[in-house]
Amino acid sequence: MSRIITAGLDGSRESLAAADWAARESLLRDLPCRLVHAWELQSYNYPTAYAPSVGPALQRNWAERVPREAEEDLRRRYPDLRISADQVDGQPVPVLLAAAADAELLVLGSRGLSGIGGFMVGSVALSVVARAANPVVLVRAEEPNGSDPRPTEPPFGEVVLGLDLRRPADALLEFAFDAAARRASALTVVHGWTVPAYYGLDAGFGYTSGAVTPGLGGELAVQETIGLTDALRPWREKFPGVEVTEKSVSGGAAHHLVEAASGAGLVVIGRRSRDSAIGTHLGPVAHAVMHHAAAPVVVVPHD
Repeated sequence: MSRIITAGLDGSRESLAAADWAARESLLRDLPCRLVHAWELQSYNYPTAYAPSVGPALQRNWAERVPREAEEDLRRRYPDLRISADQVDGQPVPVLLAAAADAELLVLGSRGLSGIGGFMVGSVALSVVARAANPVVLVRAEEPNGSDPRPTEPPFGEVVLGLDLRRPADALLEFAFDAAARRASALTVVHGWTVPAYYGLDAGFGYTSGAVTPGLGGELAVQETIGLTDALRPWREKFPGVEVTEKSVSGGAAHHLVEAASGAGLVVIGRRSRDSAIGTHLGPVAHAVMHHAAAPVVVVPHD
């Protein structure tokens, strides 16, 4: 893996927002920035999502112009940025997976608001996030209103981390604490928990009326809160300058994370780096956060 921040381009306004975010993250980390545009000649004379409906020569010209113009724009706006741009022949998913394997961070754009009040994460982005060996960030563009899609303020708001105490991975915790430290931002850690179904059983192993034993919810809440504090203690010691807020909340984590993400600068969630019987996939919490959190979302693979 190279120490570089890479952004995927496809000619869309969302990918321009991702490139801008990648440029600022590169400056924050003092790393070079790379723009990658995956391009494949269309066999038929019809337009792709962003490429024109023209012949091979003009398609090639468009494909070469996308990363070149984005690079030139970022050089003008960020004179201290070390940046390069590549147009790579091939299908987007394998090209971006290769780019992710060779980068500290891969940044992609996600679509604008959908009809159900969330974001539309395309199939390419979903495939890359689910399979990438290194962290992938999804960046939103501003709603289309004729204005520049690129953010105008640095992404240095609060960092929000979604943490599952059943698998509090070091890679996930380190990424979130490091991101907060670099930004001199506060860190909010959200852990969602639910009462196990078997706590509704009576002594004879038959179901009670459905109510949890009185006081049990409170006892579990205390246990989960203590567990969260214990999991974070070594990281608080490693990053003493980071102000941490712990939120151990009852109920599914996705809703609480999306709520906490309002106004945040970055949301950090994890993905287990393993293949299941049906292939590599993302869990329901990751899906919900990726589709509904307004802040940039970084998905960190971990064991």
